[in-house]
Amino acid sequence: MVEVGQLAPDFELLADNGDKVKLSDFRGKYVVLYFYPKDMTPGCTTEACDFRDHHESFAELDAVILGVSPDPQEKHQKFKEKYDLPFLLLVDEDHQVAEAYGVWKLKKNFGKEYMGIERSTFIIDKEGKLVKEWRKVRVKGHVEEALQFIREELEK
Repeated sequence: MVEVGQLAPDFELLADNGDKVKLSDFRGKYVVLYFYPKDMTPGCTTEACDFRDHHESFAELDAVILGVSPDPQEKHQKFKEKYDLPFLLLVDEDHQVAEAYGVWKLKKNFGKEYMGIERSTFIIDKEGKLVKEWRKVRVKGHVEEALQFIREELEK
């Protein structure tokens, strides 16, 4: 599992637009890599819309946002269109990237156990190093916290 201070595991995933995207394509920029459980669910929609609403602020800091979930490309496209999301959503159907980042976890809901994504966000610096992680993210206020972290990084 990746730890802060290490190079972030590179990957190549299919994006909502049909392109193959590598993490290393974004060297030279900050990357906000956020993992979320499922398109079109209340918490995931709120989080995606918060990132959408702060997208320009991230862009001004030379940061790109990448959302990752196990949903298929078609579902990502519908989610992106419905909520006018200006960033890429990446398909991790076999959850290999989620496993590399340690966010594929045993979850419990209403007495049922299943494997799924633990909502998490990772900030990767311009050299590809993991500089911050949030695990078990609570959606309210999270996007602002990530934005503030990048602002503080740039002031160093």
